[in-house]
Parts: sequence; C-alpha cells; structure tokens
Amino acid sequence: MALVNPHGKKKKLMPLILEGNELSEEKKKAKTLTQVRTASRETGDIIMLGIGGFTPLEGFMGHDDWKGVCDKYLMADGTFWPIPITLSTSEGQADSIKKGQEIALVDEESGEAMATMKVTEKYKIDKEHECKQVFRTTDMEHPGVVMVMKQEAVNLAGPIKVLSEGTFPKDYKGVYMRPDETRKMFEMKGWNKVAALQLRNPMHRSHEYLAKIAIETCDGVLIHQLLGKLKAGDIPADVRVKAIDTLAEHYFVKDTCIQAGYPLDMRYAGPREALLHALFRQNYGCSHMIIGRDHAGVGEYYGPFDAQKIFDEIPDGALETVPLKIDWTFYCTKCDGMASMRTCPHGKEDRMLLSGTKLRKMLSEGTEVPDHFSRPEVLKILQAYYQGLTEKVEIKTHKYSEGA
Repeated sequence: MALVNPHGKKKKLMPLILEGNELSEEKKKAKTLTQVRTASRETGDIIMLGIGGFTPLEGFMGHDDWKGVCDKYLMADGTFWPIPITLSTSEGQADSIKKGQEIALVDEESGEAMATMKVTEKYKIDKEHECKQVFRTTDMEHPGVVMVMKQEAVNLAGPIKVLSEGTFPKDYKGVYMRPDETRKMFEMKGWNKVAALQLRNPMHRSHEYLAKIAIETCDGVLIHQLLGKLKAGDIPADVRVKAIDTLAEHYFVKDTCIQAGYPLDMRYAGPREALLHALFRQNYGCSHMIIGRDHAGVGEYYGPFDAQKIFDEIPDGALETVPLKIDWTFYCTKCDGMASMRTCPHGKEDRMLLSGTKLRKMLSEGTEVPDHFSRPEVLKILQAYYQGLTEKVEIKTHKYSEGA
C-alpha cells in the first residue's frame, strides 16, 4: 500500500515556494512592488501555501471561492475546502491597487517579504456571515471571531509565489517539517497507515492515551503540533517540543511516533478546523486524524463531539484522510488506568478528567498536580518553565476551556 494522495484533483503536492535563481530574482522584484502587510494568520497561511500544506490552493481565495467554502465547503472549481483562506487590506490601499498588478506580501511583525502576488480580484465580504458559518457564532469573546472581524475591509485574491518560510526552519530545526519531508520519513519507515495527533498543549496522559490507541491500529503516529501564534496563557512551542521529546523517550516504543510542527495560528473553529486539520494532514501523508473531545474548540461554542460528527456531514470522498474518533478519555482509579466512556463502567467520582487548560492553570498557580494527570518527567519540564516566568499567567477557564 502507498500513502494517501495529496488533496485535490491532481493528487500531487503543489508547493508554491521558489528556489535558486528564481527565488533570488523574485526577491529583488518584491522590493520594487507595492507592499501589503500581512497579519500573523495570513503569514502562516502563506507559508502553508509555500510548503504544499494547503495543496491544491494556488493563492488567496476570490469571492466565489470564499462564499462556496463558507456555505457548502466547496471552492468554485468543486474542490472541497472547509475554511476560507483569504487576504485583506484597507479600502484605501485596495483602491490604489489595480487588477493584474503584482504586489509584495510583507509580514507586519518582521517586515520580511513573504510572497509576491498577482491581484486578480478585489472584493468585500460579510464578515458576520463568515463567522456564523465557520465559528457558529459572532460573539466577540470568541478568538476566531475577533480575527475575522478585525480583518481589513477589502479582500485581495490571486496566485502567489512564496519567498520565505520565516524563522520556523531555524527556530524549530528538526521539528518544523514540510509535507514532502514527512512523506519521505513515512516511506523510509515503511509506514502507510499513519495517524496525526493535533497538539497545541504539552502532552498529558489523555493525549498519550489517544496516541497509543492509534499506534495499536496504525503503523505509527505523527505528533503534529502548532508552531504559530498562541493566545495568552498557552505554553510556548519550544517548551512543548522538549516535553514531547521526553515523553516519547520514556513512554513510547521506539520508532512508533514522530514529532513535527506546522506554521499556522489556531483559528479555534472547532468542527470546521477539524476538517482543515484532516485536509492538510492528508497533504503531510497521514491516513487518519485523531479526533477526540472538543477538537480545536474553545469555550462552550461547540458540543464536545461536534468535531467528530461533522465528518459524517461532508460528501463521501471529500477527504482521503479519515477521522479516528475516540471518546472522552480520563484516568479511572477503579480501572487503575487510562480509559474512555466506552470502556469504563465506573462513576464520575472515580474519574480524573484531563485537559490542557486544567494543567496550565495548576502549573501557573503553583498548585500540586494530582498523580496520573501527567508524567513526572514532563511535569518537571513544565514546572521549570512556569518557575521561570516573571509574571503570573492568567488562565480564564470559563472562556478558554478548550480541546487539544
């Protein structure tokens, strides 16, 4: 058997990043072009387009793609896609840019030219409609809604040529990987049935249990964590990398898991983001996507298993990567081990429910972490991180009690 095909009709990776002389020439050209600043989310999208993670997209979506994705999960050409990938600018700057004009997309924080783009369309969107469709809410307490509502007034569409991966290759050497690199690694190991575990928190016992369930039925697991921008209170990626390496060394059979990272920001879109996670994991070569409780969720905007149900609502064959649906997991004192709602017959008084939010709250407040919540080797790393903070991290559990 072979690995799953990349997403799209061509069934091949379509990285948009330039190399060699072509890259050098395009970088020179970019210095002469009108600059459009990109926010963190847009910069992450550019890098994913560059490395082929968003195959088969060729750039930022036009109006028909935006509307089709919002309303029917379909781009204008019929390609399945669950969340709009768009670029915005101010009305004044949009008025100064002509259709057919080339522009440079420059990261607003670093000032680095990330890509060039040929503008094929300028359009306005109903931001509230996008929020209702994608996030199921327009509540400004939802961090994803805030991202969309704060976008500039006009969207620009068109194909891009990517010039940079930012600092990810340097900052996360050996962890940050392109889809072609994970695919090569899976092939070298002889894996074709690979499960992806999405992470933005250090791995606690529930994450470990999810990964080991997948290892029982797959060739291996890609522990794939977010390296992009986080919200206040989240644990930085470099700390998570160290914690995951330690956990894998002490508690996983050798060559059953690979840790890697990807350059996106979280959108906190719950069910829709679960679909996006599965889609780009297909490009990375994963046949399965682990979907547990409240995947990519935040607050109480989604039901705990809405991210599993949505896979039953999309057209057959929309994705080759399929969900590995796993029930609520916890440590049960009577079972004397990790269990799920499907395997444990005992009551809630015997169950220790685990979550990244609870763990971060206990660590930030310096309270004792109960036995069986996390492995001691991992706790040691996390406790050292929190002890090194100069100010207390506020964890708003009533707003941000989210999934992995």
